[in-house]
Amino acid sequence: MATRDSVKRRAAASLLVCGLLVGLVAGACARREERAAEGLYDPLARAREASGVVHNPEASVPPLCYTKTGGTSNPCWVCHTSAHGSNVRADAHLQEEYAFSDAALTNHYENLFVDRSAEIARMSDEEILRYVREDNYTPLRRALAGARGYEGYVPDLDLDRGFDDEGFARDGSGFRAVRFKPFPGTFWPTNGSTDDVFIRLPEAFRKDERGAPSRAIYTLNLSLLEAAITTDPDAPADRIDRTIEPVDERLLGEDLDGDGALSAGVTRVRRLPRTYAGGASSEPLERGIYPRGVEFLHSVRYLDPDAPGYVARRMKELRYSRKVLKLDRWALLRAYEKEQDEKDEGLLPVYTGSATSGLRNAFGWQLQGFIEDAEGRLRLATDEEHRFCMGCHSALGVTVDQTFAFARKVPGAEGFRMQDLRGMQDVPELGHAEPEVLTYLRRVGGGDELRANEEMLARFFPGGALAESELRRAAPGGDRDLAFLLLPSRERALALDKAYRVIVRGQRFDLGRDALLRPAENVHRSIENGSTELGKTNQVYTDGRLRLDW
Repeated sequence: MATRDSVKRRAAASLLVCGLLVGLVAGACARREERAAEGLYDPLARAREASGVVHNPEASVPPLCYTKTGGTSNPCWVCHTSAHGSNVRADAHLQEEYAFSDAALTNHYENLFVDRSAEIARMSDEEILRYVREDNYTPLRRALAGARGYEGYVPDLDLDRGFDDEGFARDGSGFRAVRFKPFPGTFWPTNGSTDDVFIRLPEAFRKDERGAPSRAIYTLNLSLLEAAITTDPDAPADRIDRTIEPVDERLLGEDLDGDGALSAGVTRVRRLPRTYAGGASSEPLERGIYPRGVEFLHSVRYLDPDAPGYVARRMKELRYSRKVLKLDRWALLRAYEKEQDEKDEGLLPVYTGSATSGLRNAFGWQLQGFIEDAEGRLRLATDEEHRFCMGCHSALGVTVDQTFAFARKVPGAEGFRMQDLRGMQDVPELGHAEPEVLTYLRRVGGGDELRANEEMLARFFPGGALAESELRRAAPGGDRDLAFLLLPSRERALALDKAYRVIVRGQRFDLGRDALLRPAENVHRSIENGSTELGKTNQVYTDGRLRLDW
């Protein structure tokens, strides 16, 4: 039988444990209250709760791949094309045939078929304008700064401090703004979003050979990368021609413009050196390949018709990518071959990593994304939501080292500033004779993959015929620009914002995130593998190129 003293000791110990638990709970509550008072929130909670949960194992197949071609409309050519340069993924056959895995035969993107017109009508213009003009990026940075046990990317670009006249971030982060021609179709502002892109090279690329920070070296290395990524990969290395911002080729000791002399203020690259400059002089410069450690930050934003270029302050998404591994040529070829073999065998895609660390593709890129919660705060995307990004940034025929924007950079100094379509011309894709937007509308028969953009149809297909002369006004030598072609009317911009806000409130991004103003019609709810009918009507094109002929 227990003694009276032992009972007292156990009671005292129990009281101590209870007191500690109460203290811990009280402390946790106090921290939550303190964070709430500071306007903080937990941007990781949703991703952690949904860890490992994937309803659609083929979430990397985007909804646009379910478009009905009718044998005449071909939006597929911009992504699926012939092999080019270091990208040996020849996938133009996907224009001719549906080749889905069993898991992808059903179109999981049910949001495409939802009628949101009533909810859009209940939202006033003033309400949505207030919403899109709010900052949801700075709160994310603050919230992640105090996150425990988080091994992923914490945004370190201070957008409020802005950028200097050369596009460099004033916060000293090393990021630089990139101005580029948007990829055809869904990335056009008229289809729902604006965006911007920032690049950062590893620290060695920003320093001279003595290890001191050097703006001149960083500028030179970015220009060398620009020439390596944007020029025709089939042209000999000593026969390229790319306009760049003024650089000092004496820092490299190479005659970049081929004029027989080494000088400052060089604005053309006609021959590529073997390596980068300064602290990165031991790093090989490879055509169509980024160096290990390069980073991209990409924000997808709402439309603000009163802001320059319609770029709203509020972000729909923040996407980050970093090249963590550089493959040699044989490993790269094997990665392409392995992905194709797995697809042919009907295997589902597998990616290493997680939402909290980022997902990694087979080509050395690690991607991580943030998306709005129901209240409009940016949160870490879930595992399944991350997969949405992986398909386009893996083995796709048109990409340059699994990326999009930098290969489409405006040449030279004009391409190193904040994204702006004003003054940008509709130049052709590399190897094309006709302007890109004109070519896209001609081959698709509309201004988006699903031919659901009624404003573009009314503007450029009056009476059902393509208004080529109107489109050519934005081509080089014309009196208009891409802003004229691709920015929506004020009415459409606000309606698209409202439609996406409805999607955000529902938080079912796994069912699709395309802001359609009415249920889609030109899209399959399910697929039977076989012919798309495009081959029978001679509507297959193998000339899709990411690079442009400026």
